[in-house]
Amino acid sequence: MTIPLRGAAAAAVVALLLPLSACGNGSSSSPTLTVFAAASLKSTFSTIGQQFEAAHPGTKVTFDFDGSSTLVSQIQQGAPADVFASADQTNMTKLGATAQSPKPFATNVLEIATPPGNPAHITSMADLAKPGVKVVVCAAGVPCGDAATQLEQDLGVKINPVSEEQSVTDVLGKVETGEADAGLVYVTDVQGAGSKVTGVPIQGTKQVVNTYPIATLKGAKQTQLAQQFVDYVVGPKGQQVLKAAGFGAP
Repeated sequence: MTIPLRGAAAAAVVALLLPLSACGNGSSSSPTLTVFAAASLKSTFSTIGQQFEAAHPGTKVTFDFDGSSTLVSQIQQGAPADVFASADQTNMTKLGATAQSPKPFATNVLEIATPPGNPAHITSMADLAKPGVKVVVCAAGVPCGDAATQLEQDLGVKINPVSEEQSVTDVLGKVETGEADAGLVYVTDVQGAGSKVTGVPIQGTKQVVNTYPIATLKGAKQTQLAQQFVDYVVGPKGQQVLKAAGFGAP
């Protein structure tokens, strides 16, 4: 009789431990908020994400940074995301009802970025149109590309770029590595790059202002957290981070 009793006792212990183990696994998993954001927001949103996590213990914020048009395509194809922050209104509008009550939270304008010291001596948009000058811009449909096209029209300048990139960070990267004499990026990108580039302000850029909207997405897995993140970005603490990076008020 001793052996059966020991077996029963062991079985009882296992039966008790299994629910506890399952409970432990469930409680150890933290809620994860997935944010799709324009490439030009990488630095600021990374900081905001850290602050948001600190204000919401146990929460993990993950980001996917890319060109706004690329992110829209991914969302339309079913990529899981809770929040989308675009570098322009146009790409947010493409999502239709998927984007829940978009809110503007920042503005930005273009600036010319050159390798350190500006070896090609670029001083204006007109210089970008000169023969032999290697210029990199964002592609059409990408917010920084559409802004560049509008700026060319406003200033009567026609640029023949050596390449057109899908995100502003790709443009900046080619300038930083010396693959281009100049690139059209946002003022915030120039500020964030520090000594890696030299910035050349463009006369008239304030006529082409990109407004950045943010929205929770229909079907988000973390609906409450998503709204809290949006509120944080448009609130005082989020705005403070954005202002410090050179973004304008919405």
